[in-house]
Amino acid sequence: MLIKLNARNQITLPKSLMQAVGPTDYFDVQANGGQIVLTPVRFVAADAVRAKLAELGITEADTTAALDWARAQVPTT
Repeated sequence: MLIKLNARNQITLPKSLMQAVGPTDYFDVQANGGQIVLTPVRFVAADAVRAKLAELGITEADTTAALDWARAQVPTT
C-alpha cells in the first residue's frame, strides 16, 4: 500500500488499514532499520486496573510503599 507524505510531514492511514488494526487513537512510533513501525496503543481504563490490583491482592498501602521505595532509589543532586 502506498501512502503519500504531505507538505506538513503528515500521512493519512487508509480506512481499510485502520479497520485491520482495530480502534485506537494512539500509536507507538519506532524507527527500525530505516523503517517506521507504528504499533497501536490501547489504554486500559482505570476501573480495569483497580480490578486487576484487587484480584492480585495489591492494596493502596502496597503501592504507596513501592513508590516510596522507588523514590528513595533516585539519587538527589
